[in-house]
Amino acid sequence: MVLRFPTKLTLACVFWLLFQVSAKAGELIGRAILNADTFAVGSTSGQFKQTQRSLPFHHAQPVQGFSSVEPGPRPGTYFVLSDNGFGSKANSPDYHLRIYAVEPDFRNGQVYPVHVKTGDRLPRFNHDSFIEFRDSQRQISWGIIADSPNYPQSQIPVSPWIRNQRVLTGGDFDPESFRRVKSSFWVGDEFGPFLLHFHPRGELLQPPIPIPNLTQVGTATTIRSPDHPDFVNLSREQRQQQANLPGSGGLEGMAINPAGTKLYLMLEKTLVGDKPKRLLIYEFDLTAQKFTGQVFQYQLEQPHYAIGEITAINDREFLVIERDHRQGDPNHPGFKQPAQFKRIYKINLNQRDGDGYVSKKLLVDLLRIADPRGIGGRATKNGIFTFPFVTIESVLPIDRRTLLVINDNNYADSVGRDPKQVDNTEFILIRLRQDLDLEVGR
Repeated sequence: MVLRFPTKLTLACVFWLLFQVSAKAGELIGRAILNADTFAVGSTSGQFKQTQRSLPFHHAQPVQGFSSVEPGPRPGTYFVLSDNGFGSKANSPDYHLRIYAVEPDFRNGQVYPVHVKTGDRLPRFNHDSFIEFRDSQRQISWGIIADSPNYPQSQIPVSPWIRNQRVLTGGDFDPESFRRVKSSFWVGDEFGPFLLHFHPRGELLQPPIPIPNLTQVGTATTIRSPDHPDFVNLSREQRQQQANLPGSGGLEGMAINPAGTKLYLMLEKTLVGDKPKRLLIYEFDLTAQKFTGQVFQYQLEQPHYAIGEITAINDREFLVIERDHRQGDPNHPGFKQPAQFKRIYKINLNQRDGDGYVSKKLLVDLLRIADPRGIGGRATKNGIFTFPFVTIESVLPIDRRTLLVINDNNYADSVGRDPKQVDNTEFILIRLRQDLDLEVGR
C-alpha cells in the first residue's frame, strides 16, 4: 500500500471547500441600515461624552446602541432596547433609557420608526416611537440621577424632563437584554447586575432583583460588579476589589421559554475566581418571581471572549452569540487587527458534557456569510459578507430558517466597517441551511 500525502494545491482546495461549507451555513437575504446619526426627541444629551461628533446634542437623544430585540406591535416590526448610552455611568447620566419600535424595510434597505402600539410608520422618532423607563413609583432604594439637582461631578442641572418624570438614565442602569411577557417587560442590567421589571408604559414595577451567587464562587451572597450601587462611595480600586464580577460583565443575555414561564439570564463575563472559560446561565421562574436555583454552564471558546445574547428556539435549545473584542472587516486594508471571531451557536440545556457544560454547535459564522446576490454591497467580497462589529448583541428567529441579527454600534465609538467612519446600525436577515426546531409561544 502506497501512502500519498496531499500536495500544497490539494491542501488549498481542502481549505477552500471548508470555507465554502462554513459560509453556506448562512446566506444573507436582507439588509437594512439605520444611520448612526439618528436622533429622537428628548432632553439634551452627550454633555459628558468625548467623541468626534459635535456635542452636546441639544434637545435630542441618539437612537443607537441596540442591545436586544423582540417582536414588535405587528409582523415585520420590532422592539429594540437601547443600552446605557455612551458606555459608562460617568458619561451617560443625561441619556434616557428606552425601548424603540422600528421597522427594517429589506426592500429599500432603510429602517423606520413605528408607533409602539400600532406599528404604523412615523415620520420621525417622536414620543409615539418609544417606551421610556421611569421609577415614578420610587421602587429603587438608592439615589438615582433624577433625585439630584445636578448631574454627578458637575454644575450642570439635571434636565427637568428627567427630574419631573423620574426617567432612568445611563447613569443608573445599563440595559443589555430584555423580553416581553404578555404586556410587561423584563430587562437585564449590567451595572448591578439586576433583573428589572417594567410596566408596558415604562414604569418600574418592583425593586431591582439582585442576582444570587448560586455557584458559591467566593463568599458573597449576590453577584456585584464594580458599578454596583453598594460601591458608589468607594474608589475605583476598592470597587474592583469588592466586586465578584468584572466591569461590563453583567446580564448581557436573556431568553424566555415558549410558554412564557421562565427566563434564562446569562452573564457576559466569568465570575472572579471562577474557571476561566465558564459563563453562567440562571433560571428564573416568572410565576413565583424568584430564581429556581438551577444554573447552567456555558464554555467560551477562549477565556477573553464574551457573549452578546441568548435567545430561545424551544424549551431546550437556545441561540448564543459569542464574540471576540476586535472590530474591523478582515477584507479592509485599513484594519491591522480585524475581527476574528463572531459566531452564533446553538446550545442544548438538556445535553451536557462530562464537565457539566451545555452542548454547543456552530450555527453561523458571522464573518463568513454567503451573499451570492450581492445584497451586502461593498461589504461583500468574493461572494462573502462579513458582520465584523465589536459588539453584536441581538438575534431573533423569524421563522425556522431565518434569523434577524443586529449590531450594537456603540455610538459613536465603533468603526467595524471603515476605520474612518463610525458604525451605523445594521439589521440583517440570514437564511439557514437547516431548519430550527422552532416553537413559538407567549
